[in-house]
Amino acid sequence: MKLWVLLILFIVEVGAEELADGGGKNLFILSGQSNMAGMDPVISFTPVVTKAFGKENIIVAKSAYSGASIRSWAKTNHEDPPPTRGRVPKVRGHFYDTLIKKVKSAIKGQSLQTVTLVWMQGESDLNNTAYEAYLRELLEQLQSDLAFKTINIVIGRISDSGLDNPKRLEGRLNIRKVQKEFAEAHPRGAWVDTDDLNDREVDGEMIHDLHYTKEGYRVLGKRFAEKSIALIRKGKKKE
Repeated sequence: MKLWVLLILFIVEVGAEELADGGGKNLFILSGQSNMAGMDPVISFTPVVTKAFGKENIIVAKSAYSGASIRSWAKTNHEDPPPTRGRVPKVRGHFYDTLIKKVKSAIKGQSLQTVTLVWMQGESDLNNTAYEAYLRELLEQLQSDLAFKTINIVIGRISDSGLDNPKRLEGRLNIRKVQKEFAEAHPRGAWVDTDDLNDREVDGEMIHDLHYTKEGYRVLGKRFAEKSIALIRKGKKKE
């Protein structure tokens, strides 16, 4: 009789632990501009997170647009005075509206265990003096719309393309600095280096292109996945 009681207690305890571990899906939101648009998560990102958590435990939603400023995701202006040059959308946050609609459709009827934003963007914001504030607002928008406070963020730092151009050097260095510091300061943040993903040979000369090679995009997705997995596991250890 005592053996059966112990066995039942063991089954109940194991079941409770599994429920806590698998009591919802791991949502990955992939967004940004052209270098996110060029990355195919099906062949790079998704297989890695699937291996880590199981196909039935992940949701991957991607929405990316070439040549777009972060102002097209954040709904509020944070620059004083408001910008009149660079990529300034007529309607702030219009790409965010598309993104959140896609995300909500993907998660409809399902509970969430974790949420991770994977962000690859910044080349269109070299004149943006408030990039950090826009990043913060983007996260806050997701926290509010998904009713999920502890969102992880993985940022792809823009590459070394254009560092040899004096006209774009200051802006590019600033965005790279902000992205790295924001990710490192955030309690659930991480960043990915992309400087080696855009090297291609043209007429016998190696150049640092704005966009990545085919292999570069594959590596990018894998790096994003590995950083995302590490943040999720780190968060679970703290619980």
